[in-house]
Amino acid sequence: MSGFSTGIYYTAPCPLRWGSPCYCVSGLCIVCYNAPRFTYPERTVTDTNFSSLSLPADQLKNLERMGYRDMSPIQASALPLAMSGVDLIAQAKTGSGKTAAFAIALINNLVPGNFSTQALVLCPTRELATQVAKEIRRLASYRQNIKVVTLCGGQSIGPQIGSLVHGAHIVVGTPGRIKDHLRKKTLILGTVKALVLDEADRMLAMGFIDDIEWIIEQTPPARQTLLFSATYPDDILALSARFQRQPQRVSVESVVDGGQIEQHFISCDRTAKHSSLLALLGHYAPESAVLFCNTKIQTKELCQYLRGHGISAQALHGDLEQRDRDQILLQFRHRSCTVLVATDVAARGLDIDDLAMVVNVDLPRDPDTYVHRIGRTGRAGKSGVAISIFTDSERYKFDAIASESAQELQSQAFDSLSLNSKSIAEPAYQTLAIAGGRKEKVRPGDILGALTGEAGIDGGAVGKIDITDFAAYVAIERQFADKALGRLLNGKIKGRKFKVRILQ
Repeated sequence: MSGFSTGIYYTAPCPLRWGSPCYCVSGLCIVCYNAPRFTYPERTVTDTNFSSLSLPADQLKNLERMGYRDMSPIQASALPLAMSGVDLIAQAKTGSGKTAAFAIALINNLVPGNFSTQALVLCPTRELATQVAKEIRRLASYRQNIKVVTLCGGQSIGPQIGSLVHGAHIVVGTPGRIKDHLRKKTLILGTVKALVLDEADRMLAMGFIDDIEWIIEQTPPARQTLLFSATYPDDILALSARFQRQPQRVSVESVVDGGQIEQHFISCDRTAKHSSLLALLGHYAPESAVLFCNTKIQTKELCQYLRGHGISAQALHGDLEQRDRDQILLQFRHRSCTVLVATDVAARGLDIDDLAMVVNVDLPRDPDTYVHRIGRTGRAGKSGVAISIFTDSERYKFDAIASESAQELQSQAFDSLSLNSKSIAEPAYQTLAIAGGRKEKVRPGDILGALTGEAGIDGGAVGKIDITDFAAYVAIERQFADKALGRLLNGKIKGRKFKVRILQ
């Protein structure tokens, strides 16, 4: 085994079975049960510039327009391997740029003239699948006629079937809905060249293992399989052993970067949690914050409490219809809502630029979830604040998080804090919803032109613009929202009238 470095899993001839495949799980071989743990070839990254990769000039220009200049650690480690066609298992924390680490390779290997499904990306949640598909579309915008379809539950299957009629180069979806389409034969995976399992540990924890295995069996055996996971329990390694061929493993630091996230643990009386939270929000006065609760009921109650104290808050939980969940997340991204109160349904796949603060109103039940929750802030080298409020009955959870942390964590009693109370300002923007989207050929430039032209709104007052198939959403500075609404209702976009309303 000379030329190999220490690792966790490697497919190689088994020394005790005369050339039979050896699959090492937790140090044991599942063929002979006593072979030592095998290893991976070591890879050293020296050049982190995207121009060091064999990418077309147009693709490099598009990456630069998107702000991708130097590769993140996971991109520098995983992308060259993914582009080479080998199977890969990659470990990286949320927010490390892992979507681009596989998406650039998928896009680069597509044949545009072939509209059969060439790549499949499986994600654990609708939110993550939507975010991944959006990023793939941005990364593929330098190539014409690349079609990316999102297939998730919680949405009508009819429009999805319609989208698949003319084929799709890349399909992104959740296991349950992908399985539905396969059973209906509205999705065929016989031409898939690359399969990505994104946040595989989360999918297995959610009970998707049987669905995932069934879906993989519908793809060609010769496909490339890229497995991304924050952790590597035995069931992940067993999945890799079954479905990957001599996978290469890359890993970047998965613990929270203490230099980027300022962590505070505050103990308080059980009956004082909400009032303590209100005081902490008043002290920090964040422009945006995600507050995590452990149950849907707690999420709803806390949202009502905050609204009763004049704070712009929205609740995100599993009881909501997908349309409502999408609009709540959109308002939060648009800075039309200050506080998002969420269950762990939002802990993964929630990608918010410059999120100032994360608060654990309830400590999570395991340290891994804590890492993923607070990983929503302090992303892409930026700083953030993570506050965790806990009672005496939750102290064992704090102890578990502290024991798993790479740094020393200490707690403070709420009564010992010196807080300055400030009023939390209203959200800077309001979001206008326009009843016309991609199907009506509405583009961001059309909306911006209608607002800055006929409506006479300064371009600097226009925030983010999002276009879906049947609707468009634009963020407008709060003081101009009513004016923009009136002008759009009485004016036209691309020479047509559309219904417009302010999202509340």
